[in-house]
Formats: sequence, structure tokens, C-alpha cells
Amino acid sequence: MRKKLIVGAAVFLGLAVAASFFFGLRYYFDNKAPNFRSEYTLYVYPGTETAEVVDSLVCGASAIRKGSVRRCAVSELPSGPRPGKYVIRPEYPAVYVMRMLANGWQTPHNLTLSGTIRSKGRLASMIGRQMMADSASVASALADTAFLAAYGFTPENVFALFLPDTYEMYWTASVEDIFNRFKKEYDAFWTPERLSLAEKQGLSRMEVSVMASIVSGETLRKQEYPVIAGVYLNRLHRGIKLQADPTICFCFGYTLDRVLKKHLKVDSPYNTYKYKGLPPAPINVPPKACIDAVLNPDEHGYLFFCASPAFDGTHRFAVTYSEHLKNAREFQRALTLRQRASGQ
Repeated sequence: MRKKLIVGAAVFLGLAVAASFFFGLRYYFDNKAPNFRSEYTLYVYPGTETAEVVDSLVCGASAIRKGSVRRCAVSELPSGPRPGKYVIRPEYPAVYVMRMLANGWQTPHNLTLSGTIRSKGRLASMIGRQMMADSASVASALADTAFLAAYGFTPENVFALFLPDTYEMYWTASVEDIFNRFKKEYDAFWTPERLSLAEKQGLSRMEVSVMASIVSGETLRKQEYPVIAGVYLNRLHRGIKLQADPTICFCFGYTLDRVLKKHLKVDSPYNTYKYKGLPPAPINVPPKACIDAVLNPDEHGYLFFCASPAFDGTHRFAVTYSEHLKNAREFQRALTLRQRASGQ
């Protein structure tokens, strides 16, 4: 009898040790051990089910121990995952990932505005493609007079609010959060030094953005920004019409292949061939470099410029109209020869 008791106790102890070892090992693998073979970015939308998240982690992040992922999902996500962008790294254990999802410990996300932005539709689309907020909601905000008034802008001049760059924020940011961030960046950009430089040019912040949008519309060559800004400021300060082709293109919704004389007759406050001074609002979202070029223009006597006959994206500048006509004729001759060579 005693021998049986000893054997029973030994078996029980053995089972207890085995169970303790098994659960201890499972605890370690669930809570401490790295559980993913590759880095993976997980986007969780509102209404995403826990099962969908588990499948994404098992397949996308190549989970080493699928059981750990499933067990931790059950214990840590009773209410489901919170929306967000989560970067899952190989060194993360399963339980940490599930706690990220349960508590909304998002990975910061980059929102980038770059390239040519000449319409609200493109601006809304660019933001909507990168954020959880859809482009339709952004477009609605860009057209909402009452909403924009809280930021000091209108649907007509709102392009000035957006400064192309890369901004870190959470992917789940609401439309209001996004606008708040851009307003914060706008206010930070307009330092006392920049405001002083604007005053030196006799321009308000908005007028600087308007002028910068024209400069942006004229060239993609960053090195030309200051010299073109200088041309338009010379014309503005002398009371000469700006006669900027990009403003005509804006009047026609950027649908023109070439600006012809007939297009210069359009009756619009944005027609700088018809009306002196600056248009009422920016015609695109100008880069920061264009704004700084207006604030720090090259000092010269140029009043005219036209495209270079080298067709390299640069321009030729002139002080007198006769010199400008000479440059323009050279460009037209080069253009004609080029068109003939291409069979146009």
C-alpha cells in the first residue's frame, strides 16, 4: 500500500512538473519570445474583426507560433482591435502585439504632400490615399466655408494653408486633426523673420503665397525660383501687369496645352494680363522654397522672361522688351524646327 502511494505521488509529481513545464514554456513563448519572421505593417479599419487581424498576422507577419497569436488574441482582444496603423517587428512577442491593438498603441505615420498640386481634388486625393480619412471628407472640408473660417481661410484661398512637406501624425487622424496639424505648421512656418521679409516686400502672408504659387507655376527648376520671383516683384512694384501665363491656365482649369492670344481675353480676377496686381488667391499649393524665394528674391532689373530654346526647363531673362522679343523669337524658331523634326 505504501509502495502504491509512493508511486502515485511520484506520478502526480511528475505530471505536475510536466504541466508546470508545459504552461511555463507556453507562457514564455506567448509573452516573452519573438514571434514573427518579418516586419509587417498592419492597418486596422473600424469594424475589423479579431479573426481578420489574426489571419493578417499569421500570413503577413509570418508568425512563428500561430497558436500564440490565437491564444493572445482571445485573452487580450475581448472587445476587438482598435483602428490604427501598427508596425509589427520580428522581435515582438504575440502578447505585446495584441496589447498594441487593444490599447491603440499606433506607430506614427508620415503624411507627405509633394509634387504639383493645382486642384482641391488632387489635394484631397493625396491626403485620402495616405490617411484613414477618405478623400471625399477632405474635399468636403476644403469647400466648407464655416469649417475653414475657424482656421482663418476660405475655400478660395485655402491652398495657402498647406505647406508641402512630410508630417508625422497618426493614420487615424480625423479631418479636423489633419487641418489642425497643417494650421500648426503654417503658424510655425511664418516666423517673425519671414513676416518681416514679407513686410519689406509690401506683402501680406497671403499675398506672398499668391506670388509663390505663380512662381511655382512658371518653373520646376528650384534654382530659378528667386530670379523669377524677382521678375514678378519688379513688375508688381512698378505697377506693371504681371502677365503670368500660369494664371491664365488656372482660369481654364489647367486644360490648356498652350496659352494663345484668345485665352488672354478671359474676364477673371485671375487674369493677370487683364488686371494689375496679384490674383485674389493662390493658383496652386506652392512649395516652401517658392515662398522663401518671394521673401528673398534675387535683386536684378529683369522685367521679362521666356522659355529657353534649349528646351531644358530653364528660362532666358531680359531687362527691356526689345531684348525679350529677341529671346522669344529665338524660342519660337527653335520650337518650329523641333516640331518639323518630329513631324508635327
